Amino acid sequence: MRRDPEPTYWTAEMVRAIPDDLNRYECIDGQLLVTPSPGYPHQAMVGELLLALHPYAKEMKPWHLTFSPVDVELAPGMIVQPDLFVFRLTPAAWDGRMYESDLLLVIEVLSKATVERDRTIKRAFYERIGVPEYWIVDQFTRCVERWRPGATTPEIVRGRLSWHPADAKAPFIFDLPARFDAAEEAFGPP
Repeated sequence: MRRDPEPTYWTAEMVRAIPDDLNRYECIDGQLLVTPSPGYPHQAMVGELLLALHPYAKEMKPWHLTFSPVDVELAPGMIVQPDLFVFRLTPAAWDGRMYESDLLLVIEVLSKATVERDRTIKRAFYERIGVPEYWIVDQFTRCVERWRPGATTPEIVRGRLSWHPADAKAPFIFDLPARFDAAEEAFGPP
């Protein structure tokens, strides 16, 4: 009788050894997550978020805003590649290391290939490591699912989103309808 092989427990080192094939590779709790390159509507929304957040993050030095593809190893052996994230720029970050306490905001823009994992595996991971804000941007329903530690359901935001981290001088105000409109204008509806 044939036995199925034991499933592979993926590590950060194993993921980094995969040849570059334009897919995004992440691993959380030994599970390999593979995502094809994103499409234009997805990237248009990422661009709108980047344009809106960049001046705010730059003003709040030593914060930094960046976007995928970039490997972020937050827990031993686990790699994620958030669409966008804001973190405190520390000497460790310059050496390619980041700590959970450095993260301020993680944003994932949903695509058909990522809906389930962004809402389940990644959300649970970000909550477990203590990310203060996790936004799931849904272009299909034109809303942001805003998750904070301890929440059992997301706050659904459709209008203006205000983000005010504890050490920020002022809040960031994000006009969601305007940004969704701009992304759709660039490439059409998702």
